[in-house]
Amino acid sequence: MTKKFLSEHNISFEEHNINTEPEYIDYLKEKGFRSVPVIEDNNDPIINGFRPDLLRNLVVQ
Repeated sequence: MTKKFLSEHNISFEEHNINTEPEYIDYLKEKGFRSVPVIEDNNDPIINGFRPDLLRNLVVQ
């Protein structure tokens, strides 16, 4: 749902899939996350989980 939201609003993103890149599991655990998706901006986590209310803040009007 997060990828769909970002794509529909023309927000570019880089995906790291923990199924194909399991090293990211450790990366997320080190940052304190236990669930995905995690949206980062310049390596600073800003959103965890599907949060349309917060994702709307990324949409440039």
